[in-house]
Amino acid sequence: MDESSIPQPEIRITSRLIDSLYTESMLLADEARSYFDDAGRDDRLTLEPFDRVSFACESLKVTTRIMHIVAWLLTQRAVETGEIQGQDGRRPERRLGHAQESDPEVVAKMPEEARRLIEASSDLYARIKRIDEGVVMEELPASPARALMGRLERGLGGNFG
Repeated sequence: MDESSIPQPEIRITSRLIDSLYTESMLLADEARSYFDDAGRDDRLTLEPFDRVSFACESLKVTTRIMHIVAWLLTQRAVETGEIQGQDGRRPERRLGHAQESDPEVVAKMPEEARRLIEASSDLYARIKRIDEGVVMEELPASPARALMGRLERGLGGNFG
C-alpha cells in the first residue's frame, strides 16, 4: 500500500488557529523584512558574488512563502466570518500558492540569521500546506460574532480581529 492510499486525517481549522498562525506569519514577515532590508546587507557583503545572488533569491523565496501563507490565512478568515462560502474557499485559486523550496546546499552557505529565516519560513509554509491539504470546509454556520466583526470591518474599513 503506497502512502497516497493511506487515509489522511481531516482537519477543521478554528478561528483561534487562524489567528495564531496569522500572528506568527506577520511576526516572521516583519523579521524577514527587517533583516533582508537592513541587517542582512552587511551579511550579504561577506559572501562570494555567486552566493550574493543566492542570498537575494532566498530572500525572495522567504517573502513569497510568507505572502502565500498570509493570503491563505486571510481566505480562511473570510470563510470563518461568512464573507466567503466554505466551498468557495476551497477553489484552486484560493488554495495555498506554490512556493519554491530552498536548496539545502545553498542555505548552508547563508549567514546564520538568513538560514534561520529561510528555515522558519519553510517550516511555517510546510505546516500550512499540511493544513491546506487536509482541511475540511464543512458547511457549518459561521460564528455570528465573527460574521458581525467581518461586516463591521468591511463597512468601517478597520481591522478589529
